[in-house]
Amino acid sequence: MKAGNIEITPIEYGRFKLDGGAMFGVVPKPLWERVASPDDENRIDMTTRGMLIRAGARKILVDTGIGDKMSEKLNRIYAVDFSRFSLENSLEQVGLSYQDITDVILTHLHFDHTGGSTRIDDDENIIPTFPNATYWLQRQQYDWALSPSDRDRASFMPVNYVPLYEKGCLELLEGERELFPGISVIPVHGHTFGQQLIKVADGSEAVLFCADLCPTAAHIPLPYIMGYDLQPLVTLEEKKNILPRVVEEEWTVFFEHDPNIIMAKVEKTDKGFKLAEELMVVDG
Repeated sequence: MKAGNIEITPIEYGRFKLDGGAMFGVVPKPLWERVASPDDENRIDMTTRGMLIRAGARKILVDTGIGDKMSEKLNRIYAVDFSRFSLENSLEQVGLSYQDITDVILTHLHFDHTGGSTRIDDDENIIPTFPNATYWLQRQQYDWALSPSDRDRASFMPVNYVPLYEKGCLELLEGERELFPGISVIPVHGHTFGQQLIKVADGSEAVLFCADLCPTAAHIPLPYIMGYDLQPLVTLEEKKNILPRVVEEEWTVFFEHDPNIIMAKVEKTDKGFKLAEELMVVDG
């Protein structure tokens, strides 16, 4: 897909599963299981999907998936599956290697968004996965990830991001700004402090990388808010502020965790916001 002269390509990093109740918060199971069928352990299918942005000489990745550094125990808990998709293979399919990436924009530092940012080399050292890239993150998120609460501590794995800071390739941002021409970051704080959405716009076309504000298409309706969110009422207000712009300005929304729908349009009806049109879906 293109937004003017900026080319956007989804990059699939792998599949995993999360508890369906946690993913839909206060929404009752008889409602959410209509759109996400749980397995015997009440887990629903999820994907980790990044956005590759080609803008001039820049090749920018948004988020990096789970990565391959987690323990066997955690991989079982989250049913991590690289049999069809992985970071390296997906990049190869679009003709790129780790060395080609110039920038990585991290929405936030939860393990399923930044695990692929570092890797283990042949000498068992933790190194940046993309040796020529600058990583971009909100300072507020980095500070929080260094000292999270007991409630969300398990979502942060310092091995995924502290080495980036130590290597000097992590740039910390302060608030909303245009990072590159046509590419902006928009901080939101309901899910975690200092998460940032990414808006890509060129001319009349605009794409919004929703990250965990709306992780799947099923999370478009206002009450569908994850139990993982630290401030669910803030998430609600952020959706009330952003979704009207999405509809009025006809932005395309990009879903990071939806296993089937990659990009779509949103509409507002008498019953609220909902999926209007699927623009890109996963093959097969």
